[in-house]
Parts: sequence; C-alpha cells; structure tokens
Amino acid sequence: MNAVKIRGLEVWACHGVHADEKKQKQKFIFDCELETDFYHGAKKDDLAGTLNYSAVCDLLVETARSNTFNLIETLAYTGVYAIFKAFDTQKITLSVYKPQAPVKHPFNTVGVTVGVECETVYLSLGSSQGDKKAYLDNAIKALKKTDGIKVKKVSSYIETEPYGGVAENGFLNCAVEIQTILTPKQLLEEIHRIEAENGRRREVRWGDRTLDIDIVFFGNKIIDEPDLVVPHADYLNRNFVLEPLKEIAPNFVCPDSSKKVKDLPLL
Repeated sequence: MNAVKIRGLEVWACHGVHADEKKQKQKFIFDCELETDFYHGAKKDDLAGTLNYSAVCDLLVETARSNTFNLIETLAYTGVYAIFKAFDTQKITLSVYKPQAPVKHPFNTVGVTVGVECETVYLSLGSSQGDKKAYLDNAIKALKKTDGIKVKKVSSYIETEPYGGVAENGFLNCAVEIQTILTPKQLLEEIHRIEAENGRRREVRWGDRTLDIDIVFFGNKIIDEPDLVVPHADYLNRNFVLEPLKEIAPNFVCPDSSKKVKDLPLL
C-alpha cells in the first residue's frame, strides 16, 4: 500500500456548539492519510505522478477556516468530501483533534476519525412519467452535486417497454458509473432523496414513476439485506439495465457470476 501521510496540521478556526466557540478561534489539529498509487511518480521523481501533500494541507486549512460547524464530526466529513472531490485517492483517513475543547476535566485532546474507501458503482436510471429526459438529466445533476460522489460515465438514453406488468407507459433508461466514498446504505439514502426531489411516489410496486434509480453493482460487494440487494436481484432479466451497461462498462466483471458485462446475454 502506498500512502501520503500528514501529521499535526494546525489550524485556528471557529467550530463548536457554544456561542463563544463560534466567535473565538481555537486550535484544531488534522492527521490525514491518503492511499494512492505513486509508483510512477517515484520512478520518474515527478510530483505530477503523486499526491501533492502541500495542496491537501491548503485545502484542509481553507475548509476549516471558511466554515463554522457545531461538531468536529461535521468538520471531519467536510474535509473528507473536499479531499475526495479534489484528488485521486483510494482511501482517506482523516482525524480532527480539538485540544482546547470545553471539557471540565484534565485531558490532552479530544477528536474524531473518519475513514472511507472509494468504490466504483453502477446505477440504472429510468423514468416513465412527465418529461422523462428532464428527470434523468436532473438525477445526474443531483448525483454530481452530492457529497462523496463523482459521476464518471453516462450511457446513451434508450427507450424501452414497461417491465413487470404494472407500468403502462414506455420508459427512458440509462446507466451511470460513479465513484463514491459513501457506504451502500448511505448511497441508498441519497438515491431516495434524489428520487423524492423529482416527485417519486412509492405507491404501486413497479408502477409508472417519475424517476427510478437502482444500484446494480457496488464494486465487488455482494449484499443481501431486507432493504438492499446488490447485485440487483433482477438485473440479468432486464435488457434496459444490461444494454446501457454494455455501453459504459463492457469489461466489468459481475461479482455474482464472474462474467463480464459484455458477455451477458440479452433476453
């Protein structure tokens, strides 16, 4: 594992629950570890082939100084999201310490640690009501704006017949490749938020809908929980899922079948 490490970065900023903490600057200390592949940077002795720790420090300082939060937990997550957005790294571990916290007992420091890992995820999007293209466009824009998500690829939009015997309207579908540091459950929460913001109502199973977003693959994870099954339980039977995936991820190896997407048969 290659990692860039930053230890003891000091920042004076205003964060805390109490009113005086929001006005009087206090010292915060950051420790950060970023897993990244800098083999070629080391081989060529070239900064462009690694992660610039000075730029990471600048970003953390700016994040701390330009915001005011009640919780150092929020400060830590905001720092992680900023690093993920700005740099190419597979894992981020960020600790934030507050040595001057208002604690009525002798102590050295208090702090929190956030650890995240980047995964490649494939989503299937569909709409069968209203301005279908607008709903898909809005969903992709919302994904791009969501903390912890990078949209990497979007397939062509395709028109498909309704599936499941309940919906009556034709669908517009696409697939999206994202990179995310959210957990599967956190991503599902954000998906439900985006669906709701676009008028999704969960009243009739498989009925017509303004927007539907499904997690098809979440890296190589296999999940079987009451509210989340990954890979998607029915993806092999859905041409409207497979056709867009074949366009943007033909060589992705399905974790349940060990087959490449391009080799999966259409029905």
